[in-house]
Amino acid sequence: MHDPLNAFCRHVEVRLPGAPGGPLAGLDFAAKDIFDIAGEVCCCGNPDFLARARPAARTASSVAALVAAGAGMIGKTLTDEFAFSLNGENFHYGAPVNSAAPGRIAGGSSCGSAAAVAGGLADFALGSDTGGSVRVPASLCGLFGMRPSHGRVGIDGVMKLAPSFDTVGWFARDAGVLGRVGAVLLGEDRVNRQGTGLMVPDDAFALADDAVRRALAPALAAAAAELGGRREMTLGEDLGALMLCFRHLQSREIWAELGPWIEATRPGLGPEIAARFDFARSIALSPPGDEGQRRETFTAKMDRILGGAAALALPSAPTIAPRLNETPENLRSFRDRTLSLTCIAGLARLPQVSIPAGRVDGCPVGLSLVAPRGADRWLLDLARRVAARL
Repeated sequence: MHDPLNAFCRHVEVRLPGAPGGPLAGLDFAAKDIFDIAGEVCCCGNPDFLARARPAARTASSVAALVAAGAGMIGKTLTDEFAFSLNGENFHYGAPVNSAAPGRIAGGSSCGSAAAVAGGLADFALGSDTGGSVRVPASLCGLFGMRPSHGRVGIDGVMKLAPSFDTVGWFARDAGVLGRVGAVLLGEDRVNRQGTGLMVPDDAFALADDAVRRALAPALAAAAAELGGRREMTLGEDLGALMLCFRHLQSREIWAELGPWIEATRPGLGPEIAARFDFARSIALSPPGDEGQRRETFTAKMDRILGGAAALALPSAPTIAPRLNETPENLRSFRDRTLSLTCIAGLARLPQVSIPAGRVDGCPVGLSLVAPRGADRWLLDLARRVAARL
């Protein structure tokens, strides 16, 4: 395959023809290399894992559903090691090219999927989103990106990272394509939207750069016009502490899933990922705190907020894409600020869609809309209507 963007995996070439005449006929897609394809192996971004991997017995149900709906799979895309980063710079295989912001990261961990779509190599692509791995690359690459309600799309046949946060998400350049994919993967909505208005939390927007907030203003106005107005409000949370709550819960789950394999095989890991697993291990070995209860309390709070409004707006990421080979200190700052935004929907298990909303210094920025659990199809239609206004 011709791949000038380093978006696709080199160890395997997978092509699955789409069924004729389905609702996605004529569209090509790629899937992050943590999705099983029958008879093929997953690399999960790490060569030692690839060396020990066995061919999958079955294809992930999400991939199979898309192929049955007529979409043709054209390849598997590069991921950060074990989907455990927001950066998109794989130590072993390199960084996919962000064609929307050359010289800058595509964002992770679904970096190859985002790069392939942004660069026109695929019409849409599957990724996973545990802490922001679809929403963030969508923002940095100027794409539409969907993280569904937790549990809404089957996660079988996909590498587990932190199961109570893991979701199957997808990217597209066009809101209509994003919605068509959602119609196949999501089925019918499980709730009816009754609230009106767009909630705009000032404490969440305060995390974004001034230039990003200014660039998001037209998209915010378009979303408010669609929803009958906007209401300024405050989440009333220490978002840094909420981010740490997410990281601790995620770390315990990650170590439970991957820690035994890491300790048994001692794989070669890139420095950033090795440090992340060390952190996960340290959290897993410490006594549990009240993070689980805090998550449930916050979930109930978000349910109340969205019970009286149509949607909540957030910056998809607080900055434009960092430059390639940025300093570790700056990348940590980017990660912590970004996770302080993405953990809101992640902890509360809510659907979130990122919409291309403008540019800062020539680089894309995204506006996110968050809806109640189960209102995923409604949210995708809202994204389409907002994009049409823009």
